[in-house]
Amino acid sequence: MLTPGVILRNRYKIIYILGSGGFGDTYLAVDLDLPNQPKCVVKHLKPNLDPAVLQVVRRLFDSEAQVLYRLGNDSDQIPRLLAHFEEQGEFYLVQEFVDGADLSKEIIPGKKLTEQEVTKLLQEILAILAVVHKKNIIHRDIKPQNIMRRHQDSKIVLIDFGAVKEINTLMVNSQGQTSVSVVIGTHGYMPSEQAVGQPKLCSDVYAVGMLAISALTGIQPHELPKDPTNGEVIWLNWAKVSKKLADILNKMVAYDFRDRYFSAEEALQAIKPPQRGQAPLRIFNTPSSVSTDNLQTFQFETVTIDARGNITNRRNQEAKYFVQDLGNGVTLEMVKIPGGTFTMGSPEGEAGRGTNESPQHRVTVPGFFIGKYAVTQAQYQAIMGTNPAYFKGEKRPVETVSWDDAVKFCKRLSQKAKKTYSLPSEAEWEYACRAGTSTPFYFGETITTDLINYDSNLPYGATPKGKYRQQTTDVGNFPPNAFGLYDMCGNIWEWCQDVYNESYQSAPIDGSAWLTGKDNNVKLLRGGSWNNITWNCRSANRNRLANAVRSYSVGFRLVAMDILILNPPF
Repeated sequence: MLTPGVILRNRYKIIYILGSGGFGDTYLAVDLDLPNQPKCVVKHLKPNLDPAVLQVVRRLFDSEAQVLYRLGNDSDQIPRLLAHFEEQGEFYLVQEFVDGADLSKEIIPGKKLTEQEVTKLLQEILAILAVVHKKNIIHRDIKPQNIMRRHQDSKIVLIDFGAVKEINTLMVNSQGQTSVSVVIGTHGYMPSEQAVGQPKLCSDVYAVGMLAISALTGIQPHELPKDPTNGEVIWLNWAKVSKKLADILNKMVAYDFRDRYFSAEEALQAIKPPQRGQAPLRIFNTPSSVSTDNLQTFQFETVTIDARGNITNRRNQEAKYFVQDLGNGVTLEMVKIPGGTFTMGSPEGEAGRGTNESPQHRVTVPGFFIGKYAVTQAQYQAIMGTNPAYFKGEKRPVETVSWDDAVKFCKRLSQKAKKTYSLPSEAEWEYACRAGTSTPFYFGETITTDLINYDSNLPYGATPKGKYRQQTTDVGNFPPNAFGLYDMCGNIWEWCQDVYNESYQSAPIDGSAWLTGKDNNVKLLRGGSWNNITWNCRSANRNRLANAVRSYSVGFRLVAMDILILNPPF
């Protein structure tokens, strides 16, 4: 612990400790180099000197600092990061001092705020959180103690991002493991997907909703009951609120993340009335965007299985999609995939993994649309005028197409539809395939031939051998994943945009395609196929093929951009 009077870097003089917690110690300090010696906050991250962890921590610390620099420059309601440095293996962040009080002084157990007060508070918090979400950054620890009310102008200031705590979690990990799932958040404000290490933008929306419900009811979030049948929060019995606000809050705190507002911006638009003279939210269908005016909803059932292949859970879900007319009665269904952050690659202990699935890394993927099914022979025929497939059938996936063929299809369809269609990036593909799961398969720890079309002669785990069909099947014959996507594993390999690289070292982390490598003519394949054994069908499995090669086990799936244009100048 630092003592008062200690000077760091011959500049930052420690005054006294402000707090101490799992992430380290926080101090009030003054900047001796600046006029009037303004106050600042120094965060001292307690290190673990294990050399196996220190190098990873150093890299993560620097990258997260760059994120905090950017955020502080984007808004005066996020404390600016003034400096970050390492001294003798210990890490320090110096941030702007916020003179104010946190919202725990306004949201008090036993005290109920009015609907008008809570609505105003929601608008204030969501407005600044929207700035963060536009950078695809998840706060991960929204709660009253991490939201300040600045004295000078009464503005909301968002503090204590979870990234800093993640760095420390790695440092204090007694096993020295750097690939473990890091769970950051506070009980009551943390939704189910975040509790298992899969936070999303809408996880922050959940936390803000719980904060508002706590303010309305006077009950702390972790003390509110939940419906045992569906996990939904029960709170309306303790609050007097309009149906409109109740519906908004219920959507914000829905148990299933797919039922929530995707981001703070969406929640803000729902709660904020249109200003006089300002056009409401408008979404336009441009060559690089998709209109959501005509989105439809479809229902489907997902299943989860145990290590022996027995179904342990069935769940009814729904997703949104749009229909693209290809002509002659042929259509294409494109499913809306919410943006989010996931862990790409496989852990070292996963059976059947290849070294090219390492290192595991966190990737943030913006929202997009992807084909509900792989491109079928009827769809390929409608655009290209030919059907190269070996296993014929209008509803079967088209195969015997090269990467070059698939790219030509995308270009012709884009011209016809006046939307941008392409192959998915590898990150988009795996994110869409996993659909929030981290198990080897999106069904669970294994697969069976009742769920996927593959060669089961070498089972995965304890599952028995099943039916080897030795050919493709019609799309949609098997249960989908939690995003409503069919045949993401098995049936056919699917081309991605990316050039093949032997590992994920230096891979993009923003969801974009990796377009350079040792040989730019060798492209990525994902998903496994009808003639592949089980472990080739895992969500993390990677394969490669030269761009001009055609095979009767290789086809493709499409993606389209998801871009919202607000109040364009026309």
